[in-house]
Amino acid sequence: MISPLLSNIYLHCLDHLFHQEQGPGQWARAKLVRYADDFVVLARYVGPRLTQWIEQKIEGRLGLVINRDKTRVRQLQRPGESLDFLGYTLRWDRDLHGRPKRYLNLCPSKKALGRERDKLRAMTGAKMCFKPIPMMIGELNQHLRGWANYFGRGYPREAFREINRHVRERLECHLSRRSQRPWRPPQGVSADEQFKKMRLVYL
Repeated sequence: MISPLLSNIYLHCLDHLFHQEQGPGQWARAKLVRYADDFVVLARYVGPRLTQWIEQKIEGRLGLVINRDKTRVRQLQRPGESLDFLGYTLRWDRDLHGRPKRYLNLCPSKKALGRERDKLRAMTGAKMCFKPIPMMIGELNQHLRGWANYFGRGYPREAFREINRHVRERLECHLSRRSQRPWRPPQGVSADEQFKKMRLVYL
């Protein structure tokens, strides 16, 4: 796709203006994190001067339109506040070991999990009954490895468990559909063990 490349070329000017001597990177100690046309501005205080600077440069100088529905100020120090960016959810959570401090939790967002479930549902749907099981599992493994490589940062354990469970359920439905009867693993073998024997990758 060429659109991310064009976005990077066109918005390079914003990066430069943001960090120059008269930009908020200096007077507000702000940080700009951008990927194509999605970006986050990090600052201790987001006041009118900073927001007006961003709006003036993007809409006034560059002639672009800011999507107000997706634009908001988040104060992550507040309990329960979170930020979704590039498929991840960022949130300050209580320490897992009960210590009097918080840590930055980074995990796949609900939207990212929903998109992944939809993708796996399409890969194992009724229209795929013609595929041999080894071929389907091979394609699933390739896709799951790529998804895990992207979402392997932070603390993805719960999300990985959810995706593992979803894949197993989809494969059970697929095998039952193919045989036209409820699928059961061999006697004395759990479904997890059987799928591992079939070389299914677990995240």
